[in-house]
Amino acid sequence: MLILSLDTTTRGGSVAVIRLRQGCGATDARDQQLLALVPGDAARSHTERLPAEIERALAQAGVGRADIDLLAVATGPGAFTGLRIGIAAMQGLAMTLGRPVIGISALDALAEEAADAGITMVAPWMDAQRGEVFATLLDLAAARTLEPPLAAQPAAVLDAWRPHLQGRPAIFIGDAVERDAPLIAAAGGGQWTTRTPPPLAPALARIAGQRAARGAAGLPHQLAPIYVRRPDVEIERERRDRS
Repeated sequence: MLILSLDTTTRGGSVAVIRLRQGCGATDARDQQLLALVPGDAARSHTERLPAEIERALAQAGVGRADIDLLAVATGPGAFTGLRIGIAAMQGLAMTLGRPVIGISALDALAEEAADAGITMVAPWMDAQRGEVFATLLDLAAARTLEPPLAAQPAAVLDAWRPHLQGRPAIFIGDAVERDAPLIAAAGGGQWTTRTPPPLAPALARIAGQRAARGAAGLPHQLAPIYVRRPDVEIERERRDRS
């Protein structure tokens, strides 16, 4: 099975093509082959470069659009414009090619990238701009979400999570960890570590393959963005209506 995956939740984002050698449920690294990875150019908008980056990934993998079996896209959280562009691009491909598509939270992809750390408590930690983070807290050993996704000030999040994390090792992963590393280190008393993730498109493809094996792949109109925080345009419209 060939999977084309796309992440536009960050400024750079990424595109990947993965082959699952033993069916879409393969989870062993030996059953997965990364054929192409195209990290995005954060200096340019997704609108400017996205079509070319998808074509570059296909060319790098040596496959055509018609060879793709499954499409995967990060549905958020992230900037409103980036999410809409990424979702629309994959919806268009799914309709054109007649292929199923799966939407995956970028927070889940970050957790996937931290699964090899040997640490049970994982905190996906994304830059939400305005000095905030998009974050969630997971217990991988128990397969539980301890704190649902939210957008808030980092210090407030860490304080609210203290009952779960007090005295326990944890790993924080995402594009906001470099910014917040001193805060995380101080709050965790040296027990919490940080990791800057690689481009997320390969993790999205791996998760998509596993979920497709369970029947989760669907039609393009079923994709829905995960905003966590309301889009700025809605907040501004509501403010104008009140004034």
